[in-house]
Amino acid sequence: MHTDTERCVRAVQSKDARFDGWFFTAVLTTRIYCRPSCPVVPPKVENMTFYPSAAACQQAGFRACKRCRPDTSPGSPEWNARADAVARAMRLIRDGVVDREGVPGLASRLGYSTRQIERQLLAELGAGPLALARAQRAQTARLLIETTGIPMAEVAFAAGFASIRTFNDTVREVFALAPGELRTRAARSRSTPPRTPGVIALRLPYRAPLNPSNLFGHLAATGVPGVEEWRDGAYRRTLSLPYGHGIVALTPHPDHIACRLFLTDPRDLTIAISRCRWMLDLDADPVAVDDQLRTDPLLAPLVDKAPGRRVPRTVDAAEFAVRAVLGQQVSTAAARTHAARLVTAHGQAIDDPEGGLTHLFPSSAALAALDPQALALPRSRRTTLTTLVGALADGSLRLGLDSDWGEARAQLIALPGFGPWTVEVIAMRALGDPDAFLPGDLGMRRAAADLGLPSTPAALTERAAAWRPWRAYAVQYLWATDDHPINHLPA
Repeated sequence: MHTDTERCVRAVQSKDARFDGWFFTAVLTTRIYCRPSCPVVPPKVENMTFYPSAAACQQAGFRACKRCRPDTSPGSPEWNARADAVARAMRLIRDGVVDREGVPGLASRLGYSTRQIERQLLAELGAGPLALARAQRAQTARLLIETTGIPMAEVAFAAGFASIRTFNDTVREVFALAPGELRTRAARSRSTPPRTPGVIALRLPYRAPLNPSNLFGHLAATGVPGVEEWRDGAYRRTLSLPYGHGIVALTPHPDHIACRLFLTDPRDLTIAISRCRWMLDLDADPVAVDDQLRTDPLLAPLVDKAPGRRVPRTVDAAEFAVRAVLGQQVSTAAARTHAARLVTAHGQAIDDPEGGLTHLFPSSAALAALDPQALALPRSRRTTLTTLVGALADGSLRLGLDSDWGEARAQLIALPGFGPWTVEVIAMRALGDPDAFLPGDLGMRRAAADLGLPSTPAALTERAAAWRPWRAYAVQYLWATDDHPINHLPA
């Protein structure tokens, strides 16, 4: 979008927050870059230039605006709606892969050479993987500086910097303030919440509108006891992370999601934020989605009644695949019971000082060692589960942000006991494919019949061609017609 100068200028002059994260405005006279909705008086058109990423702005010598804080804007929705190499690379960079594995590790996950990945990212985003990761490190550092009392030396290494000097230089260059000045300014701000030792409190932005009912309702209603809970108006769950583990509490608000993170190792902050944003689908563009779905006269009333529905996802694709198998042909309550038994038997126990969470969901390696006879499941379901966890444990099946959606579907459907429903629900909620579709789902067929849509899978799929590439969101609107707990915020 940054190449459409006229459209970008209109968005800046109208301060349209819908375009935050789509592009960034750099001002040639002040050498500052902003988000489109920046509250200051818009600069003259001849002084504006536009970039596709904050990293490209920083690489060009611009520093972040202190008013609109463009480095904290929602991510571009393109990286969630696409499955090409650039989109997958951006999802992995956002997940901290470059900091943990370097550019060679990023390229290896995507099946390309380092040079190819660098060339593709530079061509589309104006910055290579190192610059993109550097911009993310700067944002992580700012969060730790402003929301915790961690010493600066620890902040530097927790944010992923190789040295304190690099940390200091980057913060000064990006924010035009020294790390100590950032902390002092945050302490003077009235909006800064009181700090709780060991807890990082922050706000997760999103593009409005956002309907929290099906999003948090689904996560709470299907939550696994011990791993997830709804407490005091917040969805809470445990997180398995590269350097340790964590607990997150997410509370919906009209203009943001309040996030409270407890981490055993602050180096996991970047990936924890990334996974929470992914789980809540916060980088979606609800206006584009809803406008497309409104073109169907039978769907339009549902969209108009409660716009901004998101797709509830997961923090761990392998975990969700296991839970999808446990949920085959059983009720939501039965699926939770089966999952809770696995967690109690094979999950790592943790302490939760603020609630009732007790375990991490077991890893694929831990589940690969389980005794199938101990599972209270039909024999065919036991075979399906053990085959799945075996493939996940030995690496022959990889599910995650770097998955090619088509290839993952082909691998899943080849496993015993995997039918179209299981494959598509994994594609939708674990892999994030916005066009995943469940025409054979009972709730979908019932809702379609009530609305006057075709209720047979083949006919419904044909009608849904006009909803592409947002069929996964259409599923959320159709599911919401049923008075099921997944469609309501818990009391």
